[in-house]
Amino acid sequence: MSTTVPRLVVAAPSSGSGKTTVATGLMAAFTAAGLAVSPHKVGPDYIDPGYHALATGRPGRNLDAYLCGPELIAPLFLHGAAGADLAVVEGVMGLYDGAAGQGELGSTAQVAKVLRAPVVLVVDASSQSRSVAALVHGFASWDPEVRVAGVILNKVASDRHEELLREALDASGVPVLGVLRRAPQIGAPSRHLGLVPVAERRAEAAEAVAALAERVRSGCDLTALLALAHSAPPLPGEPWEPPAPPAGAPRGRRPVVAVAGGAAFTFSYAEHAELLRAAGAEVVPFDPLRDTGLPPDTAGLVVGGGFPEVYAPELSANEPLRAAVADLAASGAPIAAECAGLLYLARELDGAPMCGVLDATARMTERLTLGYREAVAVGDSVLAAAGTRVRGHEFHRTTVEPGAGSPETDQAPAWGLTWGAARDRRRVEGFVRNHVHASYLHVHWAAEPSLARRFVNRCVERCAA
Repeated sequence: MSTTVPRLVVAAPSSGSGKTTVATGLMAAFTAAGLAVSPHKVGPDYIDPGYHALATGRPGRNLDAYLCGPELIAPLFLHGAAGADLAVVEGVMGLYDGAAGQGELGSTAQVAKVLRAPVVLVVDASSQSRSVAALVHGFASWDPEVRVAGVILNKVASDRHEELLREALDASGVPVLGVLRRAPQIGAPSRHLGLVPVAERRAEAAEAVAALAERVRSGCDLTALLALAHSAPPLPGEPWEPPAPPAGAPRGRRPVVAVAGGAAFTFSYAEHAELLRAAGAEVVPFDPLRDTGLPPDTAGLVVGGGFPEVYAPELSANEPLRAAVADLAASGAPIAAECAGLLYLARELDGAPMCGVLDATARMTERLTLGYREAVAVGDSVLAAAGTRVRGHEFHRTTVEPGAGSPETDQAPAWGLTWGAARDRRRVEGFVRNHVHASYLHVHWAAEPSLARRFVNRCVERCAA
């Protein structure tokens, strides 16, 4: 089976060149023109897809060849792009940058090749003129399988500067498809882990996205860019679908799985909720900043990533919900927590009382922990059987310190991690305590659907007990 999806990959020579500005602006401009635009992001980033979703009205989807494997990139893309008139894929870092020590794995170039998609290179031209031709030539010729089919020049100073840049690029064979002038930054403010998520500033974010759309519409040749997207060949293969429960799986009332959301817990891959539903759960979102109780009949709890450190006082002040989470854990209900969820389940975060489900305290640090990891489940848990192997990603500026422990608070590590170019760096990480699995590691469940199935099965078992 082959599927025709007009598509573009927006890449750059390096981070900070303007990929997010251009990609989000293109998504919003084409959506405003009446097209159904499917938004995608290369890599593990959760925040950019939030802006993509705001620009298009469709879920932002990640395409991460390290987390999911190259073989899942096209199926996941086709799943997300179903029914779309156009797909725009924002790259990560520089075009050819991928997982450290892993060659092209995880790079924008690899995703572009798998998707057979033309690449539009966004170049920060603020400090160059004729040299831009050498830069574009290098990126266009480095890998013959990567089709760099157009350039958008960003941060251009004047008409004369634009003229010099266009003259230099005339002989490159790579057409200029847009020019964006130097202007005050439009977009999102940043803090310790990057951009501030949409959920924390929705009104301002909507205004910023609208401004990006207008800037890109006025500075880029949308007709030529759409024609380029239509030049992408049919993509072979079947769309990814969440696997259905196996034959003979118990039927009956779907267990309620409460999923934390709101401004403090914004990090989640769209496929996770789809996998939980396919495994038999009724997924019910709730906001720990606003809701004083868990959803009725909650049988399991998923608390993903986000910024609880920013909202520690408010989370702590919601004592009824903290008590409800602690009671749920004490009742034996399955709980899965990633990164921010780990902090929320601790006894305290920066001195503010949290849920106390784990015998641990958390605090902010100056040190950034960042990178891909290979992981193996140390023992059995509600999320993974012992020995289960996954790939994940860490991204945080906090640390968690276990308590002294007692027979009542015994906790085992969740994962054994390895990383580094030679895979010679190792440590254990996270906590497994009774029916709770909590870890810093972000995992894309589409790569290992058994995680969702196992979790929902434990919820079913608890409902039946």
